[in-house]
Amino acid sequence: MSGIGDPELHESQEELRRALSWEVIAGHRERLMGLVRRRLPNAQDAEDCVQEAMLRAASCGELDRERIGTFLTSVALRLCVDNRREQERSRRPLPHTADVRTPETPDEGVCDRDFGRWLLRQVHLLRGRERQVVLARAHGISTLEFARIHQISVKAAEGAFTRGRARLRLICARSMDGVVA
Repeated sequence: MSGIGDPELHESQEELRRALSWEVIAGHRERLMGLVRRRLPNAQDAEDCVQEAMLRAASCGELDRERIGTFLTSVALRLCVDNRREQERSRRPLPHTADVRTPETPDEGVCDRDFGRWLLRQVHLLRGRERQVVLARAHGISTLEFARIHQISVKAAEGAFTRGRARLRLICARSMDGVVA
């Protein structure tokens, strides 16, 4: 009894099934909005989550009618969690953010390294402890380690480092045509 009308009948039944499924899914919209709205800060995000949940349910062609409500609830709540996680991720600063103001050109890098070498040569103009702590820091030793090695207080090491930096800043300013730092 397979005639010319069979494909049309099959398409008609498929359209009817989709229409009934969408009606069942859309019947849960208000309940989902109330559920999601309590969990998200603004109405637009809540609407997006509900629409996404409904679309996912509609795309599951073989979903049982009795399970549509629990499926929608589960998907909507998971979307709320995803939304919250994304918001938290965007609020948290990255641990090691790169300086992205302007990319360094090769000549800037060369100038910076040359200036660093010049400044390191100026360290010999500093006094005893100031010179020692600045050189130690230049070699990657922290002020805490420096204090422990030289058996002085951390405050004394930090003070010497601060004074040494201030003197280097003054030396640098004087060498740049008398500009005061």
